[in-house]
Amino acid sequence: MRIEVTVPNLPESVTDATLLDWHKQPGDPVEKSETLVDLETDKVILEVPVPDNGVLQEIRHAKGDVVGSGELLAVIETEARPAVAEPATPSEIPAKPEPAAVAEAARRPATFAQPMGPSVRRLVMEHGLDPSRIKGTGREGRLTKQDVLDYLESRKSKTVEEIAPPRMPEPAPKELPGAKAAEGRAERRVPMTRLRARIAERMIEAQHTTATLTTFNEVNLQNIFDLRNQYRTRFEQEYKIKLGFMSFFVKATVEALRRFPIVNASIDGNDIVYHDYYDIGIAVSTDRGLVVPILRDADRLGFAEIEKAIIDFSQKARDGKLSFEELSGGTFTITNGGIFGSMLSTPILNPPQSAILGMHAIKDRPIVEDGQIVIRPMIYLALSYDHRIIDGREAVTFLFTLKELLEDPVRLLLKI
Repeated sequence: MRIEVTVPNLPESVTDATLLDWHKQPGDPVEKSETLVDLETDKVILEVPVPDNGVLQEIRHAKGDVVGSGELLAVIETEARPAVAEPATPSEIPAKPEPAAVAEAARRPATFAQPMGPSVRRLVMEHGLDPSRIKGTGREGRLTKQDVLDYLESRKSKTVEEIAPPRMPEPAPKELPGAKAAEGRAERRVPMTRLRARIAERMIEAQHTTATLTTFNEVNLQNIFDLRNQYRTRFEQEYKIKLGFMSFFVKATVEALRRFPIVNASIDGNDIVYHDYYDIGIAVSTDRGLVVPILRDADRLGFAEIEKAIIDFSQKARDGKLSFEELSGGTFTITNGGIFGSMLSTPILNPPQSAILGMHAIKDRPIVEDGQIVIRPMIYLALSYDHRIIDGREAVTFLFTLKELLEDPVRLLLKI
């Protein structure tokens, strides 16, 4: 039976997708649910699965083609069987493969039995690795990007003799005129990914369509440190997850947004839209760029639920598994440049949202308490906001409220 594989229905906000990579070629056997082709949109990488067992008869689009919803990608024949070649006699074995055949084989993407996401697969292929030699630490033995990076790092520790046999020195090539001038000045031209192009577009949009200002404050996290140290073990035993800092910031942000609804609002034409729910975007960095999955109804989530959701977002982002639904919407965003060592920055708005909170590196710094100089874990916070609807007084007071809640986390429980 002939089965047509088409582009999945794309959301209204996504007009098309780019064909990123084929996992099979015509004539290859395919199994139900294995990934047939990767499609890249400006938000996520879609893995199109094989609908049923069979043989891939033909593909209709090449790598790099732009396709739309419902467009035909490939044809699978479920009743066909892959051809099995008879053993060749010595006289039938060619002495040397034809150059065209070698070139064709080189163009065909490698397929691996070990499960891995698109970004991990590209990393494996770029370094010419055998994934069966790498231990996967993800779910069901899935390879993660960190697994591959750790494997590459372990190979660096080997000596050159262990990696490759010694080679006899070759005669130095004759120096060509102007060769020295060209040393170290190579250039490479690489097209932007769909995600990177979309990020650039939205950043320009934010700069041109909003009146952005940023206010700063610093927060003493000593009480949160003490609270985490006191209950860390019991929390982990109870919920099977570590108690991090992000849950405190999300809970404090939601409470501050309750008190200042305008910071959770957005502009729609000549109207101000107040959101009576709290969908908090959590910025996550990937090798393709920054993505912002949405923590929906964050006001209804406990600390453990928030921590689990953020870890799940991070894993999905690294594996390219985030769905459109997880990346759509949002009323307020939190971004944490501190994980990269940033001390201070001005985050850019994520339209149509009207505000974004920037977190930075936590550093021990001397401060004055009760007339005494003490060392405390301090963090700078930055709130960028759209001055068209949020006044400076509201922005500054919102950020100060956030500071108070974080410096006295008991208020988060009592909501005072």
